[in-house]
Amino acid sequence: MEVLKVSSHSIPNSVAGAIAGVIREHRDVEIQAVGAGAANQAIKSIAVARGYLAPIGIDLICIPAFTNIQIEGQERTALKLICEPR
Repeated sequence: MEVLKVSSHSIPNSVAGAIAGVIREHRDVEIQAVGAGAANQAIKSIAVARGYLAPIGIDLICIPAFTNIQIEGQERTALKLICEPR
């Protein structure tokens, strides 16, 4: 499964395009976000991606979870959003 990392500075329309591209090619994608700002951008991106995929008959769903990742040698908790077609 391909992993996309989103920051608080990510542009939702750009991330949405990446999500839609991965969904079309691989059928599922994992989005990781650390912090409230990054989570906000990730959720907005998923909402926009649903709009990109709906006209071609793909209903995108999102399954939220937590995961531990390493950032600069420290373990951090990230929001993991698994997106796949219904």
